Amino acid sequence: MLFPIGDDHVKGQHRPVFTYLLIIVNCYFFWQEIQLNEEQLQNLFYTYGATPSRVMRGQQLYTLFTSMFLHGGWMHLIGNMLFLWIFGDNIEISIGNLRFLLFYVAGGVAAALVHCVVLNGSNIPCIGASGAIAATLGAYLVMFPSSRIKVFFFFFFFRVSAFVFLLIWIIQQLLGGWDSLGAQASDTSGVGYWAHIGGFAYGLVRGFNFRARRRHGKESYKYY
Repeated sequence: MLFPIGDDHVKGQHRPVFTYLLIIVNCYFFWQEIQLNEEQLQNLFYTYGATPSRVMRGQQLYTLFTSMFLHGGWMHLIGNMLFLWIFGDNIEISIGNLRFLLFYVAGGVAAALVHCVVLNGSNIPCIGASGAIAATLGAYLVMFPSSRIKVFFFFFFFRVSAFVFLLIWIIQQLLGGWDSLGAQASDTSGVGYWAHIGGFAYGLVRGFNFRARRRHGKESYKYY
């Protein structure tokens, strides 16, 4: 797997305040999680994670929001925060702070909802920020397709275009999502592929909107 470690940055009039704040908030909630014993942690996930069977019955709809601030382990948190740190800042710099925050939250809700609709029979809660982060990836693909992503792969470091990297990423999610359809009752993969796909699709749509606004505005952005 290509593991991202950085990208080309853009200059703009906005600072990526909410990108960094979201990283801090997610880390804070995870720190709270690791204070809990196993039973308390499971109760937390079933109370605030988005369980498809419940959401589709109109129950615990608030979990479409709260689920994006919970993580199942250190690697889950670190992977998500790394992707947010690499890809989120360019989007926020480009579209503005408040607009980015609203986009991020809406992307997370949309991602969790798609997961619940597709895996509607599952009783396993979906947690994690990856759906919201997938929305930033979708927008990034549209807005910065030629940006160079620094990647690590089997002791090698090199750069690939954002278009290539994100195309490979979404193909992996689509293949994983297709495989998960036959096992939705147990849903044992541990990866919310359909949340990733839903978030990415939302980000693609909004990305075209953001790009159009940028082209018609007076702002211009340069890589550095």
